[in-house]
Amino acid sequence: MSELNEYDCLKLSNQLCFPLYAASREILRMYTPLLKEIDLTYTQYIVMMVLWEEKEVNVGELGKKLFLDTGTLSPLLKSMEKKNLLTRKRDSKDERIVKIMITEEGQLLKEKAVTVPQKIGGCVNLSAEDAQTLYKILYKILPSA
Repeated sequence: MSELNEYDCLKLSNQLCFPLYAASREILRMYTPLLKEIDLTYTQYIVMMVLWEEKEVNVGELGKKLFLDTGTLSPLLKSMEKKNLLTRKRDSKDERIVKIMITEEGQLLKEKAVTVPQKIGGCVNLSAEDAQTLYKILYKILPSA
């Protein structure tokens, strides 16, 4: 048996962050061709998932839900508005708040996207139980929203 030393903490095999990073990249790689068919990036897709569910959300709330800052969201939302998937409007009561609303075209995209989760699920070698357990564990790492 090898002796532990002060540098063992630097071994890749001892890093929790590495399999998380590699798994995330692999999942995103699987999503790419599916989302390309509906002309969305992964980040645009998760924005649309929030809008399909809520129809309207302000930028701050969206950022909290997706763990994204406004510097990332602003250009993303601008490009999605150009695609006519959403509209942005300043709140009439508070000009600092920008509301995001799904458009009819954005709502129609939901029909094209409905098969994406099932297709991804078929690519990931996890039982439903393991997937649910992993989901719960990962959310323990994320900051509370």
